[in-house]
Amino acid sequence: MASTPNRVADRLSAGLKRFQPVIASAKARDVNESDTVMIVTDMLSEMFGYDKYAEITSEYVVRGTFVDLAIKLDNHVQFLVEAKAIGLELKESYTKQAIDYAANLGVEWVILTNGELWRVYRVTLGKAIEQEQVIELSIPQLSHKRKEDIDLLYHLSREGWLKSSLGDFHTQKQALGRHVIAALILSDSVVDVIRRELRRLAPDTKVESERIRDVLL
Repeated sequence: MASTPNRVADRLSAGLKRFQPVIASAKARDVNESDTVMIVTDMLSEMFGYDKYAEITSEYVVRGTFVDLAIKLDNHVQFLVEAKAIGLELKESYTKQAIDYAANLGVEWVILTNGELWRVYRVTLGKAIEQEQVIELSIPQLSHKRKEDIDLLYHLSREGWLKSSLGDFHTQKQALGRHVIAALILSDSVVDVIRRELRRLAPDTKVESERIRDVLL
């Protein structure tokens, strides 16, 4: 995947430096949900690059209830943001709430955050609603000098979104998942290579493919 453009990296880095003390102060004061939403809105605008007045919509209606924020590009909702008070733990019930909002609106991506911790989920609609946590960010633990941290933030930026960076990151993460790697290791081609090497090391030893798979498992 392409690295973060310099201009965007500079904005993300500056945003981290600006908002880390803001978040620390808000947590110390135990601010409420409304104040946390204000901080999250400013982060989406100043740090991640979304137009505060044209692309960030507050109190978006989803089947008679409200999700805190929605990001709209080209007049279409791209992802939802459900915010909780900064002192609250992001419990499973909050995750379910955010996922339900996305599912009801048919939106693929949703963020659950308390300002400090940001969790990004991909929602898949089928016979059942499926969710996958793709990214988790702890803003206080990120470094404005660390390229890996800036590249991770880039996936949530406006520029990254328009380049499908988050989708590409998700695809790469899936490809490197343990189940995919395990399937490759147990595939016929890999097992055949191991059998050939074993024959070379011990010509008189007969090793069946299933025996090799048993060892690998």
